Amino acid sequence: MTKLVAVCLIVLLAGCASGEVKQTGKERAQSSAKLHTELAGMYLERDQLGVALSEIGRALQADGNYAPAYNVRGLIHMSLREDKEAEEDFVKSLRLDKTDSEAQNNYGWFLCQRGREMESIPHFMAAVKNPLYTTPERAYLNAGLCFQKAGKARDAEDFLQRALRVQPDLKQALLAMAELKFAEGDYQAAKKNFSRFASENMTAEQLWLGVRIERRVGDSNAEASYALKLREHYPDASETQLLMHGE
Repeated sequence: MTKLVAVCLIVLLAGCASGEVKQTGKERAQSSAKLHTELAGMYLERDQLGVALSEIGRALQADGNYAPAYNVRGLIHMSLREDKEAEEDFVKSLRLDKTDSEAQNNYGWFLCQRGREMESIPHFMAAVKNPLYTTPERAYLNAGLCFQKAGKARDAEDFLQRALRVQPDLKQALLAMAELKFAEGDYQAAKKNFSRFASENMTAEQLWLGVRIERRVGDSNAEASYALKLREHYPDASETQLLMHGE
């Protein structure tokens, strides 16, 4: 009887061990895929695209169904202007996990940047529908920018306002709002948004917008300040030439 119990225990333990190894192997593969995908994202941010692709290759070798890896590889191909491959990766990522708000947002931005603005909007909306999405302001912002690019000012303003309700100091949204309000002729609203956006590291295009806004509202001191920065930092820019010619 004792021997029988011992044999049964050995069989049970062997079964548990076998199951544990199988589970650990799967978890190990997912952990490896996650690690290499995160590394690829870091290299992508540094514009080291070759190394980023190599890391994604390792991620997918570890787990060929790891959805975030396809999302990041889509971003890499997008940066390389390899649009066919980028779209295939974004679609694959969403086929594996359609609830991934980052992938929805990134695919939407890809479509917007490739002149398919109205195709992009449903993906931004899918992103913000996920209650676990931690940065919905990004999807609202991108939707606003894409509507602005498509010439739909009212829709653009609506989504930019949504982004600002989530994150009131979102710089890109404030700049886009200033541009929209300037185009509408609401110069006081343009000034309000631009003043909240303004920083020490503005581009020539942004400084030129500041000059024109302040000129319209009649604030000569603020206009002169932006004009001085434009001349000092960007003497050869086309915006500076427009300023010098009094346009």
